Amino acid sequence: MKVAVIGGGPAGLYFALLMKRADPAHEVVVLERNAPDDTFGWGVVFSDQTLGYLRDADPESAARIADEFAHWDDIDIHVRGATITSGGHGFSGIARKTLLRVLRDRAAELGADLRFRQDVPDDAALAACGVEGMDLVVAADGVNSRVRARYADRFAPDLDVRTAPYCWLGTTKLFDAFTFLFAETEHGVFQAHAYRYSADRSAFIVECDERSWRNAGFDAMDEAQTVAACEAMFAPWLDGHALESNAPHMRSPWIRFTRVSNEQWFTMDGAAAPVVLMGDAAHTAHFSIGSGTKLAMEDAILLARVLNREETALPDALREYQEERRTDALRLQNAARNSMEWFENVRRYIHLDPPQFAYSLLTRSQRVSHENLRLRDANYLSGVERWFASRAEAECDPERFPPPMFTPFRLRGMRLQNRVVVSPMDMYSAEDGLPNDFHLVHLGSRALGGAGLVMTEMTCVSPEARITLGCTGMYAPEHVDAWRRVTDFIHARSTSRICVQLGHSGPKGATRVMWEGMDEPLAEGGWPVMGPSAQPYGERNQVPREMSRADMDRVRDEFVRATRMAEEAGFDMVEVHCAHGYLLSSFLTPLSNRRTDEYGGSLENRLRFPLEVYHAVRAAWPDEKPISIRISATDWVDDGLTADEAVAIARSFGQAGADIVHVSTGQTTPRGKPVYGRMFQTPYSDRIRNEAGVPTIAVGNITEADQVNGIVAAGRADLVALGRPHLADPFWTLHAAAQMGYRDQPWPIQYASGKSQLERTLQRQQEMLSGGGI
Repeated sequence: MKVAVIGGGPAGLYFALLMKRADPAHEVVVLERNAPDDTFGWGVVFSDQTLGYLRDADPESAARIADEFAHWDDIDIHVRGATITSGGHGFSGIARKTLLRVLRDRAAELGADLRFRQDVPDDAALAACGVEGMDLVVAADGVNSRVRARYADRFAPDLDVRTAPYCWLGTTKLFDAFTFLFAETEHGVFQAHAYRYSADRSAFIVECDERSWRNAGFDAMDEAQTVAACEAMFAPWLDGHALESNAPHMRSPWIRFTRVSNEQWFTMDGAAAPVVLMGDAAHTAHFSIGSGTKLAMEDAILLARVLNREETALPDALREYQEERRTDALRLQNAARNSMEWFENVRRYIHLDPPQFAYSLLTRSQRVSHENLRLRDANYLSGVERWFASRAEAECDPERFPPPMFTPFRLRGMRLQNRVVVSPMDMYSAEDGLPNDFHLVHLGSRALGGAGLVMTEMTCVSPEARITLGCTGMYAPEHVDAWRRVTDFIHARSTSRICVQLGHSGPKGATRVMWEGMDEPLAEGGWPVMGPSAQPYGERNQVPREMSRADMDRVRDEFVRATRMAEEAGFDMVEVHCAHGYLLSSFLTPLSNRRTDEYGGSLENRLRFPLEVYHAVRAAWPDEKPISIRISATDWVDDGLTADEAVAIARSFGQAGADIVHVSTGQTTPRGKPVYGRMFQTPYSDRIRNEAGVPTIAVGNITEADQVNGIVAAGRADLVALGRPHLADPFWTLHAAAQMGYRDQPWPIQYASGKSQLERTLQRQQEMLSGGGI
């Protein structure tokens, strides 16, 4: 096979040597526009796992790389006068120039044709360089790939240039750990990512948000001024060592990260030879997780492997490479995006106490979980758990402290024994709004299951406020008695507290129960619906009547009536439903609120009626009992509610006296396109909690106790709501406690023997695993 590689970075060189190693008969030409040692950047980071991949692919080059490594296990975080260390992370650093030299020498030994100072704009220029008759062109020409640009209509690239500036510097200060430094100045917050990559050098990447950068005047500084200012800012940690830049061709060393992805990674059409993308031309991963070079070299490993299968045709080989590597890249890019956004928004977290700030940093990408930290450094995590328990007023032995999810939490006069919430989940099993035996068993069993807080489904404040004919209500005297059965049982038989979620369906009313057609209008027996404007939820739904002031007065009073009935029914907490496109939510989002009066237009106007309802509910509810507000923090469409508006909404309710904000997303329009994934809504809770300064409940594809511990310990939420896991296992909380070895979680006395047996069973399983018995 004759292959031309455009770009002589790590991806291109590694691919060339692997192809020649697999079959010396391959003709592989690498064309690089720079001189052999002319490269940007200082050090490259590899994890221990990546080193294993390299050893499997080519032991010789892997051994040479390992000989040049500076290795460390610890991460040091310096913030607000504290230094926090976490061990067991297993990374190695190597000079980028050294890595390129190793790969270059190995490729040359194996017979690759390496041509430097060959500026090849794209594959059309190969013939001018004497490179003709190629079977394949590999575009490894970096983030600004000119080959990718030529075939942009085929590759469909997505280039997201971020706003946070950073500069890649170096220093002779040798750091013993991967080090994060946070400098709070009058201009803003600046951070450095520093790590040793050779016997006498460390990389020193300075990063900040746009506002801090401009406030400090960096936008007007040249290279020398930038280096001097960074030296002064981080002088306490440099111990007299200088910083230096290796970007002499740039007026300023500041750059902005570009997140690259492509719909297609290869094309067979419109070129003299098939073209395939590799490395940064195909994808990028933010430097804060140190995986860009890892991704590039793993691309090279797989591409070389599939191309050397005799039985696989070239189109099939390229398709296999694309599908496998695109999946792996997307997984890593998602983690890198989480990490990148954390560092872009350090202002959001800098107020956290140093132990929580450090924990938030370490778990920022969601690749490192609570229990993963325990495997890496049990002493560090024990310190975090001890600190968190003390902050949560947990009464415990200093040597036996609860995991974060089993610490108590207080809202006004209500004390929850743990941070687990049973999400409000519509059961569509009531008749005329009346809860029945199903609701008693459904909610009662989840309370027996150990959750700190159990929430009812949306309980409607009038017959016309129902979503479906099966929705529960709080508008008739018999509803109070029926709900009282549920609250009395939970209070008498469990340690849980119970919250009623009050809501009005608005434009989404008069629809079928979920299993007969979600959001589909009733075939018969429907009723007129109303909303802020005459905007139907979907094409098949009714056009709602635009609400008059009299309608608003009536709905407000219905919420007040329902609130007073909830107190009579014995509920511990009320949640006002302002999410998911129901009535109050439909006022908040500009997608459904098209009013031109004082209740539409600006966010302040759109908030007016929901806040009015909240104030009326608060006035009717006992002072010692808390109120929650549930919101949709995004509509998942470009012209919908913005992230800044979601923060402002939460802040407004907090300032009005709401005790906690239950942060959900979407379901406000059929046009919404949620980006699903594990804990996919937690970032919205994180932002609202740490920018609006209000407690939050996180929800959304949270399924594991490990995730609950991580969310709470990092300060991404104060409580965590789980829905489907509680449908599958009413005793989810009790089982989670047993699996973690936490024995202080109370069980119903009637189930005590089950607790003992479960704990013994789990202990035996652990002993067998430890002893190799399984």
